[in-house]
Amino acid sequence: MNAKSVIDDAASMSERMRTLLFLNGVGLLVLAILIGWVWFFTLLGKIVLWPLPIDITISVPDDGRAWRMAHMEGITHGLILMAFGAGGRFLRLRARQFTWFFWSAVVTAWLFTVPAIFNALFGTRGLSFGGAPFKGGLANDIIYLFGWPPVIGVHIMLGLGLLGVWRHLRTTA
Repeated sequence: MNAKSVIDDAASMSERMRTLLFLNGVGLLVLAILIGWVWFFTLLGKIVLWPLPIDITISVPDDGRAWRMAHMEGITHGLILMAFGAGGRFLRLRARQFTWFFWSAVVTAWLFTVPAIFNALFGTRGLSFGGAPFKGGLANDIIYLFGWPPVIGVHIMLGLGLLGVWRHLRTTA
């Protein structure tokens, strides 16, 4: 099979897949907003919404760096999924490649974001099994293990994304 027939066998991303990527991106942005509220109230040490008569003292782990990280993960990965959804017509891949692309993108986005929330809650980093040089423990080790699928997925997603754009470029005048 030559390169031309591979490109000819490829198609653009389906409208449904583009919509699902965009929907997951919006979901991550909504989650990022919720995380932002938690971060905000954590910094204050209480829930205050002036001029409303709400003043509730709270106790949430207050590692501002961790909450900022979780907030930014949601924003960044939400925007990435939305961009892939909006720009899916510029990718030319085969059906199976699109399946791999879609699931690697969704897994990458959600599993880089959600564990960051748990890192903020448990005071961990999840960067190494056992925690070294950071705080270890069961929570850290579980978060670390949940980090492997997105680490693999991001490379699949980006590799197929580049391949798809390259194929599209080769078919345009």
